[in-house]
Amino acid sequence: MRNTAIASLAFALSISVATPAAANEEDFNIWTGQFVTVDIDEEKDWFVRAEAQERFTNDADRLGQLLLRGLVGYRINKDVSIGGGYAYILTDPIGPVELNEHRFYQELNVRLIRTDGGVTLESRTRLEQRTFEEGDSTSWRLRNFVQLRVPISENNKLVAYSEPFIELNETQFQRGGLSVWRNFAGVSVPLAQGIEVVPGYLNQYVVRNGPDRIDHVANVNLFMNF
Repeated sequence: MRNTAIASLAFALSISVATPAAANEEDFNIWTGQFVTVDIDEEKDWFVRAEAQERFTNDADRLGQLLLRGLVGYRINKDVSIGGGYAYILTDPIGPVELNEHRFYQELNVRLIRTDGGVTLESRTRLEQRTFEEGDSTSWRLRNFVQLRVPISENNKLVAYSEPFIELNETQFQRGGLSVWRNFAGVSVPLAQGIEVVPGYLNQYVVRNGPDRIDHVANVNLFMNF
């Protein structure tokens, strides 16, 4: 299973190279994110996570999307945790009307591989129920995130992940099937105990009824664990 997971991640990351020829529209973005995880009991079984993400689109000229998300989670053991939460997403594209999304979600996190040398392979499966103030239906979506971390120096790790988004039903706001595929490669840079910044390149392939789109994203995320 572990070899299969690694092979799947390698194949998925190759999508970022293979898919541009099929897309008719491309954009340069800058995405920033701040993620805070705090343990809330002495045993460190329960935790809360809060995050904010700012996505500058249209050649990074404007704030096209703002995401605010929170989660309450429980660690079943050192390698498995579950959780549920809520997110608010404001999407403000050029042309179409802005969207105000309220999203409830549940997720399962599993560490698939952890070696003595510091290599980890982790999976996050997230089920989302998406509602919009501009409509009256609920859109169901499944996301499976697989991330590989490999030490490349005493303090730094190579970070690579792949995440396809699968829409489980058809509504006013989603068409059903594969809608987005994100692939990322970057490097972790520790700033202090429990705090790191991860800059890198993210390739987002968006499947649409019209021409598909590829977003080339300069992505910088700050992670804080307390």
